[in-house]
Amino acid sequence: MPTGMSIGAIPDEMLSISGTAFAGIIGVNMSKTILVTGAATGFGRGVALGLARRGHRVIAGCQIWPQVWELRHAAKDEGVDIEVIKLDVLSEIDRGNALMRDIDVLFNNAGIMESGPMVEIPMAVFRSVFETNVFAALELAQGFARAMVKRGGGRIVWTSSVAGLVKVPFDGAYAASKHAVEGICSAMHEELKPYNVQVLTVNPGAFRTGFNDTGMESMDQWWNQSERVVAHWPVRELSRQHDPAEMIEAIIQVIEAEQPPYRTVRPATAEDMVRKEQAEAWDRLA
Repeated sequence: MPTGMSIGAIPDEMLSISGTAFAGIIGVNMSKTILVTGAATGFGRGVALGLARRGHRVIAGCQIWPQVWELRHAAKDEGVDIEVIKLDVLSEIDRGNALMRDIDVLFNNAGIMESGPMVEIPMAVFRSVFETNVFAALELAQGFARAMVKRGGGRIVWTSSVAGLVKVPFDGAYAASKHAVEGICSAMHEELKPYNVQVLTVNPGAFRTGFNDTGMESMDQWWNQSERVVAHWPVRELSRQHDPAEMIEAIIQVIEAEQPPYRTVRPATAEDMVRKEQAEAWDRLA
């Protein structure tokens, strides 16, 4: 499809393409080519290895070369075939290298967490969260979406968060970045639907990957470097986190399914909490 074609100019046959037609393009129950960003650890690693075990062609992006080396050897030890590439999403060179590949699905997963009260967090830290979680992720999504539109279909799955749907005191920078992701995805979902490109979110709650623990610790890097006017996060062990296997399996299902839901929240208790808090927000007082 020519770049810049308006919705009104889309051929009738393309407007009628459904999720079932998308299945035919990328092959539900067949091997897909999937790029996973942030694949060195956590959900990205689990999803990359899990998809490879199921016979998909996986391109796993890791931020630094030592992670590339380590994941290649871990995959070899497991007997699974994965193409591991260096993909620091902040690097224009790395993004350009990734965008040279033809893929069916982008799992837009790389992200960082920086904590701290909103009145205290340094702006450089706040900006760094948006650079990774929002701007770099959007640049990758834009590049692959253009290729998917030209090809006639594809799927982009973003790692959002429960934090993108509710309030999260002392983690406002991360939550704000994920609220931004929610806004981007809701717009892209509608904009790309006529072109048979599906845009979906997965929204993890608290899982034991280490991401939340180190993210909440991150404010200690700068806390004592200046005078503070509000209290530090009440430090405590994050002892009520869930087994990440539940979220990893849910993400794999979203990537493989013919017609997955637009939003997937896990665990189920987190979905209940989100719905309750969003309803209560209408009655919240100053």
